[in-house]
Amino acid sequence: MSEKTDIEVPVLIVGGGGAGLTSSILLSRLGIRSLLVTRYPDTTTLPRGHYLNQRSMEILADMGVAPDIRAKATPQENMKGVAWYSGLAGGGPEDGHGRLLGFLDSLGAGHADPDHIAASPEADANLSLLHTEPILRKHAESYSEATTRFHHELVGIEQDADGVTSTVLDRDTGETYTVRSAYLLGADAGRTVGKLVGAEVTMHERMRKLVNLYLSMDLSQYLPGDDSVLTWVFNPEFPEHLEYGAVLVPQGPTRWGRHSEEWMLAVSRPDLDGSQSEKMLRWASEAIGIPDLDAKILGVSEWNLELFLLEDFRVGRAFLLGDAAHRLPPAGGLGLNSAIQDAYNLCWKIAAVLEGRAGDGLLDTYSAERRPVSLNNIETATKAVGNQDSMASALGLSTSESAEKNWAAMSLFWDGTLPGAAERRHRFNEWLGMATLEFNQHNVAMGYTYDSAAIVGDGTPRPVSPDEIRLYEPSSRPGHALPHAWVERSNERMALRSLTHDGHFALIAGENGQAWLEAAERIAQVRGIPLRGARVGLGKVDLIDIRLAWKRNRAISADGALLVRPDGYIAFRSINGADDPLACLTAVFDQILASPEA
Repeated sequence: MSEKTDIEVPVLIVGGGGAGLTSSILLSRLGIRSLLVTRYPDTTTLPRGHYLNQRSMEILADMGVAPDIRAKATPQENMKGVAWYSGLAGGGPEDGHGRLLGFLDSLGAGHADPDHIAASPEADANLSLLHTEPILRKHAESYSEATTRFHHELVGIEQDADGVTSTVLDRDTGETYTVRSAYLLGADAGRTVGKLVGAEVTMHERMRKLVNLYLSMDLSQYLPGDDSVLTWVFNPEFPEHLEYGAVLVPQGPTRWGRHSEEWMLAVSRPDLDGSQSEKMLRWASEAIGIPDLDAKILGVSEWNLELFLLEDFRVGRAFLLGDAAHRLPPAGGLGLNSAIQDAYNLCWKIAAVLEGRAGDGLLDTYSAERRPVSLNNIETATKAVGNQDSMASALGLSTSESAEKNWAAMSLFWDGTLPGAAERRHRFNEWLGMATLEFNQHNVAMGYTYDSAAIVGDGTPRPVSPDEIRLYEPSSRPGHALPHAWVERSNERMALRSLTHDGHFALIAGENGQAWLEAAERIAQVRGIPLRGARVGLGKVDLIDIRLAWKRNRAISADGALLVRPDGYIAFRSINGADDPLACLTAVFDQILASPEA
């Protein structure tokens, strides 16, 4: 048997992007061997998804990756919000160049938003996959449990009752070899795995075409502001570009804000042709209003806004993650975050089944939990993109009007003496309020819930947020993520959710909940379940709720308890004590883990 033929491994991962590399790291940290193959010779060469929300940063912290991400990511002072500007230079009135039309606090406002600070131990981060994927790859390849093979392409799959036999092509040598695995993870953006396993597609719609230009250029003399993570530019001098304007996203890599050395510039119009890079550069120059733009093209990406969703994220022993299972517009940055969160939901379950602690039924809860979240993400992003359609009209601009008329309309933003100036500014201010649908999706990012056989409901009604998209309100109800609280032990501070790190269940009890802890520890010892337990509160406890953050959200008495899954989701809650905690928790674990004997 040669090194490249007849490989046996518990998990084969297909795809070397965010979902695939995250899965490799998570499985390794859970002690599960995996092989990752991807048809590409290296990680991405283009700056794609860049926003990492707080929930994803919590996951990356558990993976040990967050510090490396933050070391390269946008500083918080340069990601306070989103800005809208007039054309930066060129034609039109000189006093109209680079005028700030509006600014919207977003993405945690540089981690100054009290709601974001209270919601998580982690701040949002901004770093494109161009830089994130190499970090993930480095971490993945640091584990002995993982093997990664770039430029190796999956070309065939055969499933049976006991496993998956895959055929892989080495694109460097032209040789093929087979891989036998218990499970296969399809994280290839839908290119191969879904088709080969016959995954049913229930939604696929293309909306509009965009082109992203990856440019090296110096905009520091044109942009007055330094605190926006996204900058929208509308240049009245060229009305044909006014429908959606142009979006500038700083890429660093060593300086940020308006001093960024590299930028992604997105433009959208019906006659786009990404293959004509010089023409695209001219259009970019027109759209942002800098004649003879001094820029070097580093890359061009032509793509479509699309909606895509599978009927089931599991097909036999194959599981689909990230863009292979769902695709959505980038409004709100939910695509990359969904991929990371898919992997976090699935990998602990695969490890539990492979190590004999859980039955196969646990794996069915992956699709049951993640598909509704993906559908909600698609619906939210679609609404947000729809709001962009009225952006130009809210600014008083039109593709059918002349440059002179569009400049006159825009001048209302900086000349308050003109008739209708206050009304126009307020009209755009109203639009900015609706744009929070895209730029403040805090509840979508943090408040998504699960309802499956791996969640033991307690009969309480589902909490309803005053705004299901924007306002996150923590809850300890089963199916919700564990609310964030800083707690202390021996004068050392820790995040309560860190009890679940590295694949552990967490039994969190009230001040009088010692019986719960003893029962949970006994079950864990017998079944080999990784578990940590603690009484949390004030007085003689294991972890001190010194800021009363846990008291605010725990919703259990001193005699009650919560069981939290390794992915940080509450699986069980007993508001009060139980006559027989051992029997109670035995039934709970039987249900969550789909134990065959249950």
